Amino acid sequence: MTGPILEVHDLHVRFQTPDGEVHAVRGVDLEVAKGETIAVVGESGSGKSQIMLSVMGLLASNGRATGSVRFDGNELIGLSPKALNRYRGVRLAMIFQEPMTSLDPLQRIETQIGDPLVFHQGMSRAAARTRVLELLELVGIPRAKDRLTAYPHELSGGQRQRVMIAMALANRPDVLIADEPTTALDVTIQAQILQLLRDLQQRLGMAIVFITHDLGIVRHVADRVYVMQGGEVREHGRVREIFEHPRHAYTKLLLSAEPEGTKRPPPPGAPMLLEAKQVEVVFELPKGLLGRSKEAIRAVDDVSLSLREGQTVGVVGESGSGKSTLGRAMLRLLPAAGRIAYLGRDLTDLDQETLRPLRRELQVVFQDPFGSLSPRLTVGEIVGEGLRVHEAALGAAERDRRVVEALNEVQLEPRFMRRFPHEFSGGQRQRIAIARALVLRPRFVLLDEPTSALDRTIQKQIVELLRALQQQHKLTYLFISHDLAVVRAMADTVMVMQNGKVVEQGPTQRIFEEPQEDYTRALLAAALDLIPVNAAATAS
Repeated sequence: MTGPILEVHDLHVRFQTPDGEVHAVRGVDLEVAKGETIAVVGESGSGKSQIMLSVMGLLASNGRATGSVRFDGNELIGLSPKALNRYRGVRLAMIFQEPMTSLDPLQRIETQIGDPLVFHQGMSRAAARTRVLELLELVGIPRAKDRLTAYPHELSGGQRQRVMIAMALANRPDVLIADEPTTALDVTIQAQILQLLRDLQQRLGMAIVFITHDLGIVRHVADRVYVMQGGEVREHGRVREIFEHPRHAYTKLLLSAEPEGTKRPPPPGAPMLLEAKQVEVVFELPKGLLGRSKEAIRAVDDVSLSLREGQTVGVVGESGSGKSTLGRAMLRLLPAAGRIAYLGRDLTDLDQETLRPLRRELQVVFQDPFGSLSPRLTVGEIVGEGLRVHEAALGAAERDRRVVEALNEVQLEPRFMRRFPHEFSGGQRQRIAIARALVLRPRFVLLDEPTSALDRTIQKQIVELLRALQQQHKLTYLFISHDLAVVRAMADTVMVMQNGKVVEQGPTQRIFEEPQEDYTRALLAAALDLIPVNAAATAS
């Protein structure tokens, strides 16, 4: 590494909003040397992404950056978009957090990667096609030639992220900015993406800036780290120094934010609540244009499990393993073969009208609360919606009282009832989703990736909240997640799935400490390599 290729000095970012000015970044200094990897870490709202959006000249229209951003000695602040285009997409490239929203759903993969080559390098379409194929092979896309004509929705999450990396690398940048590039990916895919970026960095000699809230990734990939809170850098230094001897209280908080504790199993005499025997879910693909016969995907294949009152079964596996499909099948939200029984009553052949009274006792909390909460309803209307359906005789005053009670249980203030979902943080929105499920006083809750998109400190809070609610109300959870650190803290039993089948299941401690199957060992190895050591205990 030589001198800095990217220097940020006294950077301020301000946004003009209807409620006044928001000072998102406050006098930040940082630098990146050629070939170096730095990480900028902090919780949502810390300003870390706004720094790099300022570098790229991609701030929202109501935002303004002041200070200095120098790339290879050239000042970027104040340049026109046309002047900036000499750098961004060519020597400065960025991988965004969510590839499904960053990729154009109407454009084929070849076009999306090839257009920057045509624009910046003047390549012909034929030459660009050859280069796109090379890039897809470089980032490890299987059957790369077949993927040229694919649309984003036809790829898995890991493949879409690889496409984003290929787009960023197309013009061989000097600095690659990766904004939460592995947040929603399975641990094995995370490990593959991180290894890919390391290999590409060594091959191409580029610098990398990781923006993340995941300290496991920082420990895994970075040379130096900047810790941000409230728009300011609280601490920076070599990764080992920060992890082993953190100085600032906020850094210590982040390092100790792993979910802790273990879940005891329910007593042997606890009543059986929900049973599934030999469940199968098969999806038939539509007949092809050439009249070929339909293909069938066996998403869940001969799966059996049982849950007693107060028990938490954690279901883990990679994307496409069938874990979410299993959860929805058990709630009769998908057609399924096999037997599913609630309190001994077979639900398999019940029609939706007969099932309706049971829905209040069988609730679900989804992965993305922003997507599952209606933007047009207030929090009070969202949480009270189930009461209108299942307890229609309740008066408005009693319904509001129940909503307030549910909000109190998830540690939200009753005054939030009249606000809308977009006015809350991710963690607060997830608490609203939990309140919506709890207001009906269920006995069973399906938790489908409820913490995957949250900061570690917020994850820890949500885990503690769910455990307290479970103990208070004798709730039974089916907890679906790819985050094994959270599963270890939440579940007393773990089921490992792969390709629709159960690979291994048993008590949580046994699965984590003495896994029997190679696939389970591979999942654990990938996860534990990314889980940071709790440095708070070593800090003095």
